[in-house]
Amino acid sequence: MVQRDDTAQRQTLGTEQAWAALGGDPGLTRWISYGGPPGLLAARLPVMALARATVAVCGLAAAELAAQRDGGPLPAVRVDDGAVATAFVSERHLRIDGRAPANFAPLSRFWRTADGWLRTHANYPHHRARLLDALGLPDTAGPDQAAAAIAARGAEELQEAVYAAGGLAVAVRTPGEWSAHAQGATVARHPLLTREILAAGAPPRGLPARAGDPVLPAAGLRVLDLTRVLAGPVATRTLALLGADVLRIDAPQLPEPQDVHSDTGFGKRSTPLDLGSAAGRASFEELLTEADVVVTGYRPGALDRFGLAPEALAERRPGLVVARISAWGDDGPWGRRRGFDSLVQVATGIAAVEAHADGTPGTLPAQALDHGSGYLLAAAVLRALTEQARTGGSHLATLALARTARWLMHDLGNGPEPPASEDATEPAAPTDYDPAHYLREADSPAGRLRYALPAVSFEGGPVNWATPPGLWGTDTPTWR
Repeated sequence: MVQRDDTAQRQTLGTEQAWAALGGDPGLTRWISYGGPPGLLAARLPVMALARATVAVCGLAAAELAAQRDGGPLPAVRVDDGAVATAFVSERHLRIDGRAPANFAPLSRFWRTADGWLRTHANYPHHRARLLDALGLPDTAGPDQAAAAIAARGAEELQEAVYAAGGLAVAVRTPGEWSAHAQGATVARHPLLTREILAAGAPPRGLPARAGDPVLPAAGLRVLDLTRVLAGPVATRTLALLGADVLRIDAPQLPEPQDVHSDTGFGKRSTPLDLGSAAGRASFEELLTEADVVVTGYRPGALDRFGLAPEALAERRPGLVVARISAWGDDGPWGRRRGFDSLVQVATGIAAVEAHADGTPGTLPAQALDHGSGYLLAAAVLRALTEQARTGGSHLATLALARTARWLMHDLGNGPEPPASEDATEPAAPTDYDPAHYLREADSPAGRLRYALPAVSFEGGPVNWATPPGLWGTDTPTWR
């Protein structure tokens, strides 16, 4: 593994690794320049390097698609660490009429168990209900009752009991314990991401004519967004920034909280669609006939019964780009399990590496697995669109939060950073970084928003979204 021993190397190492994983021409990375305040997203692990690299390759993939469409030179890509760090905690900067939304529910946290630590995720009402059911508690139970029930049982036992009930809980592991775990070993056998040809018969699809400023590489392209918090929506929010017509589809019985949608819904529209009904399936099939991209963010296999397996989609819409993001990957004993960034941090050893002095498990300074995977997912879509325009075919990109975690822990450097030093890992002084520089305000149907500006930036490209988020689930299932 490469030692992170100088600033320039830290800046470019992750970008080169991610761009290679995307199958990009290595010579194009010279078009990327870096700047901005130092010392942001400070942690033992190289979080800023991950954030910088994922935004950089997303910007480069956007610039590449713009050059492909316009037949001109590649626009220069600029990465500002201040913009990147702000965007990676966009949900924390969000204000709705001055109110700061809660990012985690009271039952989404670390808990002491009889033999260690457990992390639960209960932001959605149905996950909260299933957690309490596994603990043998009434629906009215609060954190104190949950803490007492959890403290009496083992972490692994609780993890499996909550999973069996349909909830989400993961025992805290060290990096070594994750490496020895069957799922950790499975993840280790995979690259950061994969891109492949689903079917080779489709001809290159002509990209719609693009004109005017700013340069919008995805203008005229249509994206079906079947994702939920947080990586998938970050990816599709980025595609919307770049000009795509993004239509988010959710099951009516699983509404997305408006506070979450107000962070990730910029530039998109949102419609509820029951894919289990004949009318809902018919609406989806009509949308698919004109779609260029389908992005899914559910556990592997969860959507197959609706005809949404990648191969089935490509058969019905030749030339389609399909992109998938999951928590744990497609295979291994946890391949079909649900998961979120906070739980993947716990399982893979990140929480142990970032632990506090008293041994309490820690967290990264951002939901970096989600945000980083989101930018990689968007980059994979953009690269696939470029390749499809050149050589045709139907394309598939597959990512997993656990793969991004492995990249952060092992491949992006030499594991955890040494203790903070004055020139590398100390947080920047307040005068070096003012997040207000990277924030804006806008009116929306949900209220007055304060939000983080886009981090993806290239010469002539957009500096903001065309529209603010609407109210979740209020749009019709039609293309613009």
